[in-house]
Amino acid sequence: MAPTCETRYAVFRQIAQQSYVDWPTYDSTPLFDRSSLPALKSDVRVVAEAWFNQNEHETVEPFVRALPLAYVQFDAHDRYAESTSYKMETLFRLFLLKECHGWNHETTLVEYLTHHPNLCEQIGLGSVPNQSTLWRSWHHRFTADLQETVETTAQTILIKAQNAGVAVPREPDRKLQYHDDDREDSEPDDQLVLKQAEEITDYVSHVVFPAFSLNRGEGCEIHENAYWSLQTYLGLRENLAANEGARSFVYESDRDRTPLGHAHREQIRNLTIAEIRKMYRQTVKRLLTEVAGTEQFFRAGIVAIDITEADPFTGDRTGNEDEIIGTKENTDEYAYQWATIQLVGNAVPIVLDARPVRRGESRKEIVEDLLDSAQDLVHVDKVLMDREFDSQHVLEMISQRGLSYVVPKRMQTSEKAQAKRLFQRGQDRYETDRKLHLGKNEWHETTLIYRRKENSEHDDHRQYSVFMANRGSGHLTEYGYRWEIESGYKSIKRFMAATTSKDFGLRFFYFAFACLLYSIWRAVDLLVQVELTGEYEHSPIVTADNTLTLLKKETGIG
Repeated sequence: MAPTCETRYAVFRQIAQQSYVDWPTYDSTPLFDRSSLPALKSDVRVVAEAWFNQNEHETVEPFVRALPLAYVQFDAHDRYAESTSYKMETLFRLFLLKECHGWNHETTLVEYLTHHPNLCEQIGLGSVPNQSTLWRSWHHRFTADLQETVETTAQTILIKAQNAGVAVPREPDRKLQYHDDDREDSEPDDQLVLKQAEEITDYVSHVVFPAFSLNRGEGCEIHENAYWSLQTYLGLRENLAANEGARSFVYESDRDRTPLGHAHREQIRNLTIAEIRKMYRQTVKRLLTEVAGTEQFFRAGIVAIDITEADPFTGDRTGNEDEIIGTKENTDEYAYQWATIQLVGNAVPIVLDARPVRRGESRKEIVEDLLDSAQDLVHVDKVLMDREFDSQHVLEMISQRGLSYVVPKRMQTSEKAQAKRLFQRGQDRYETDRKLHLGKNEWHETTLIYRRKENSEHDDHRQYSVFMANRGSGHLTEYGYRWEIESGYKSIKRFMAATTSKDFGLRFFYFAFACLLYSIWRAVDLLVQVELTGEYEHSPIVTADNTLTLLKKETGIG
């Protein structure tokens, strides 16, 4: 079925309803304008994903015709000074169509246009250009950057269409290219890995960081990128605070002007928690779009939800009791707490969302909030959580979403009694159905799975752990993936700037930005592995320090 006004309206209504998506991109950040090609690429990704989600949109060509381009200023990428017969916007669509079909010569494109006069009319083509005109336009009129934009945009369209089950004119190459055609297909050495990481880090950062904005006024002397570069620099060294880091950054940065420590903190404090989270989700969506272009990325996956705490707070918390709420263990210490949801299992371990934890918030509120974010970004099958989420209301909410879960259960009297019976029998494993009371004669049905721990330090019933699962014991082996979120926290905290401030927004921003740096590192590592070996192993071949150094040195934020 051909696109209609109704289906087009549905596409842009869907985009408008996504709180973490700003379209068009140039209007959402001071880093881009209407001539920015990275902004155009981002817009194509956003529109293509929504477009091909419409059941009526069954082919690629109508998207090429309907793609909004009127706001794009192509003049900066037009090497012709004199007036011409064909507009850049029209030529962009023609070469996009050529690339989507995989035609090697302009002659094929001319023949196609000749036999499809309706297409010519729809894209504003008064007459069909000849082969030589098209050849000159591509090789002499289009800049190299615009040519690359056509190629990568076509790949994006084909991948989005194929992911949605739409027939494509040709098979897209899901192996991203970074213009390094001289490498040999051998085991990559450290120098080759670093070179590839440099190119990919530069590419990824230009896609990701424009989603961050300080909402400053016009005419600021210090470029906004300098603030993100300084924040990245603070992550390069453990326990580096803004004042000390800003002083060192003056000498290590190539910028004429860099922010002072107090000015940097003041800009961050002006951001609300909601603004920080919105920007974070925007950046992660961009990051996921890049890694989803590889067949090694498993979009349908497992997520782990957990809460981590900052170092114990030893100062006066008067007035901040609802934010410095204590530790997860039953101690007399206090600390800030942050909750995250992260991809685990076969997927690259990207932190999909992060949020602060305040006093009075239920675990159900926290899990529901994080799942809302994650399910807007990826397809979620299973949820893994720690025993602090052992709540029948949390489990019921997850089941109502059609998701499976595995959660350890705190052992109460009945579970301890059962574990003692199993120990006496020498039985390693046991399953039983259980109904958990929700109130008002409502129940949540789950399965309790008892499992004896190998190499336990105990010699009694404490050798057993109890798990709750709503899809049987088959998913229990996957609970081991949850350790990835704990190991991830160690790296994330390593990337955090140090501070003694009690400002809740500043504290949360430091944590969220560290989550972003961690996620960029793991995404860069995935793309480097795929580019150099064609495969992805969970053990990184790119170090975190290398990624942060490259982000500071080589990219648009440095």
